[in-house]
Amino acid sequence: MIIWFTGLSGSGKTTLSKQLQKILESKGFSVLHVDGDIFRKENKNKNSFSKKEILRNNYGIISYCKSLIKNHDFIIVSVISPFQETRQKAKKIFKKDYVEVFLYCSMEELLKRDTKKLYKRAMVGEINNLIGFSKESPYEIPQAPDLMIDTSKENVGESLKKIIDLIKK
Repeated sequence: MIIWFTGLSGSGKTTLSKQLQKILESKGFSVLHVDGDIFRKENKNKNSFSKKEILRNNYGIISYCKSLIKNHDFIIVSVISPFQETRQKAKKIFKKDYVEVFLYCSMEELLKRDTKKLYKRAMVGEINNLIGFSKESPYEIPQAPDLMIDTSKENVGESLKKIIDLIKK
């Protein structure tokens, strides 16, 4: 099963992915975590965040997951994946083995968290294409995710319970 976390930078994708991985592994499942930032670096993808490069990176993640799905009970993907077409392609490929979890977080909360200082840098003009923040780089909100969690209102424990309940189905 592919559990695909999508949401803006700072919404909690990596935090929830890592915690979910620990829980599933403690129950004896084989789990692979694919982080979008790490995948981009390991595959020497350009740090240009043009639509073309983002799609290339996301399609690379889909191909990588496809090649390894038989080796793991769960593959957890945490990547912004701002375009509906990417998520639809993943859903088309993995069918019933694809679960999309949209992590919504208010901009106010994202600005408070800003662990990578991306929003701060975007506000002062150091970054002009921050996904979901800059006009040049929109984030297309998922139309029909399997689960939507507002991480500005729910804590990690509450969020994990919802995700686990979903994958038990």
